[in-house]
Amino acid sequence: MKSKLLITLLAALGLTVGFSAVAAPTTFATDANHTFAQFEYSHLGFSTQTSRFNTVSGTVTIDQAAKKGSADITIDTKSVDTGSTFFNKHIQDEDFLATTQFPTATFQSDDMIFKGDKPVALKGTLTLKGVSKPVTLKITHFECKKHPMTGADYCGANAETQVKRTEFNMGKYAPNVGDQVTILIAIEAAKKE
Repeated sequence: MKSKLLITLLAALGLTVGFSAVAAPTTFATDANHTFAQFEYSHLGFSTQTSRFNTVSGTVTIDQAAKKGSADITIDTKSVDTGSTFFNKHIQDEDFLATTQFPTATFQSDDMIFKGDKPVALKGTLTLKGVSKPVTLKITHFECKKHPMTGADYCGANAETQVKRTEFNMGKYAPNVGDQVTILIAIEAAKKE
C-alpha cells in the first residue's frame, strides 16, 4: 500500500534553481538527511495512517533559462518506517511492497512544468513492485538559495500526489484499507560540483 510513496518518488520534486547566476542546466544531489517520501491511507475508516521511507536518493537537473528539468530518484523500499517493527515486516511482504524481489522503487521524469520562474509540477513515471505508471507531482513549496550553514547552493521543495495501490499489485484488504494513497515528498538537494 504505502508503496506509492515511492514515490518516491518522489522526491524528484522539481528542484529548480533560483540563483540568478545559473544560466545552464544545473544538477542537484539529494541530501540524505532531509529527503523523505511519506504516505497516508485510510485504515478501516478508523484513522488516516502515516508512514514513510527513510532512504531516498537521486538527482534533479534544472535549466531555469529554458524552464526545463529532469529527475531520477530511487527509494529503498526496505527503509519503510511505519513506527512498528511488526508492521514494517508486514508491509515488506509479498502482498504489499515485496521488498525481497523489488528492493527499490523509482521515479523518473524529464517533464518539469513551470509557472513563471518556479516549477509547479513534475510529470514522470513511478515504478513500484515492477509496475510502471505515470504520476504527476504537484509542487506545493519551492525554494532555492545559499544554505545558511554551509554556504552551498541548495534547493528544497515539497510535493504531493495520489495513487491507487491496486494499480501496483498491492490491493490486499481493499477497499477496507483504502486503495487511494496520498504521497507527500520533502526534498533538499545540494548543487553538484
